[in-house]
Amino acid sequence: MPRTESPILYSFRRCPYAMRARIALKSSGIAVELREVVLREKPDAMLEVSPKGTVPVLVLEDGEVLEESLEVMEWALKIRDPEGLTDFESSKISVAESLILACDGPFKAALDHYKYPDRYENIDRDAEREKGASFIRLLDARLASDAFLMGETFTIADAAILPFVRQFAHVDREWFWSETWPNVIRWLDAFLSSDRFRQIMEKYPQWKSGEAGVRFG
Repeated sequence: MPRTESPILYSFRRCPYAMRARIALKSSGIAVELREVVLREKPDAMLEVSPKGTVPVLVLEDGEVLEESLEVMEWALKIRDPEGLTDFESSKISVAESLILACDGPFKAALDHYKYPDRYENIDRDAEREKGASFIRLLDARLASDAFLMGETFTIADAAILPFVRQFAHVDREWFWSETWPNVIRWLDAFLSSDRFRQIMEKYPQWKSGEAGVRFG
């Protein structure tokens, strides 16, 4: 891959995977050229470097391509982590990893089935919602005594999971906010009203080939 002047991030504003990558990049302060894509009109430039056609995709200056959101997060925070998103007790590392694994595995599967039941065969939407709700209850229990999942500070675990909880909540807002998981609601509401969320959700025009992207980070 050819070298670039700065890392290039292919992103889609509402994608939770892209959202968590942007959280880490914004927190790190590493500047990238953000190229906002429309997933039904995936640009050839993105498909050339990442044929799988999903976001985020981060193309580094030396041409290396990071195609997974957690890879992007770990890359950015390993270089610079001014907020200490990865700075928590070693005993909690396995807890954070297991929560993210549960989010990306069973919870994401249930979320997809609940949000898009017509895309799958033999799906019981209510049952899938309950599967997702079981993960929300687990998070609520963790948040009962602390502001965030790993304690009193925002960490990579919060950054990785909050975008998916947001997506789950917005499938049926009235139902979600009426349920008895007050700690998750407080945690999610704080995120949605934060400068962090506002900064990563700024709207950008669709990137077109031959145009410059926007500076982000």
